[in-house]
Amino acid sequence: MGLRQRLIPRVRPRLRQIVQAQDGVTIVEFALIAPTLLMMLLGAFDVAHTLYMQSVLQGAVQKAARDSSLETAAGSVSTSRDTIDERVESQVHRLHRHADVEITRRFYRTFSDAAAAQAEPFTDATSGVHKNGICDNGEPYEDKNNNGVWDADGGNSINAAGARDNVVYLVKVSYPRMFPLDKLIGGSGTTNLSASTVLSNQPYGDQGSDGTPTVRTCAT
Repeated sequence: MGLRQRLIPRVRPRLRQIVQAQDGVTIVEFALIAPTLLMMLLGAFDVAHTLYMQSVLQGAVQKAARDSSLETAAGSVSTSRDTIDERVESQVHRLHRHADVEITRRFYRTFSDAAAAQAEPFTDATSGVHKNGICDNGEPYEDKNNNGVWDADGGNSINAAGARDNVVYLVKVSYPRMFPLDKLIGGSGTTNLSASTVLSNQPYGDQGSDGTPTVRTCAT
């Protein structure tokens, strides 16, 4: 009997055992799918955190705007407004302590003006076919709210809002993402959120007046 004939009966059972062996298969399969599973989990966690932050931010803005519409927080009482803003920042920082928070208020005499947010009328004298759409270089404009500056949205943040005025409360938040997935796919790694609302101040007195519009010129 040749060597081949003697080895075949011995090798065949071994080969059959190797082919049918399942030891370690689970570990190999997990090693193959683990990176994809991890990325999916990180993405889900990142989206969930962003949605939660947006929800908290919107709720904080709504609460802050309602508090700002009260007589004790309107007008020239800046201390109360600062306290309200600090509460918003505190709620945001509870979720991300490194978040940058920017808060702005713009007030209008009527709700329709707030909704339109139109620029104060001006003469765009920029040379060329295309105008730049910005009041600059000494171009004349109509200062409708008499705050001394050209307002691209028609709002006023220089003078204090009073009774019955409509205030647009805007909060912008930016912070490094909690999970690195965004950078791995070429993103900036920064989350930018914003929330806004508009409310009318309480009618605790007569509404002020901006007076007759004044024609001024924009800075050069």
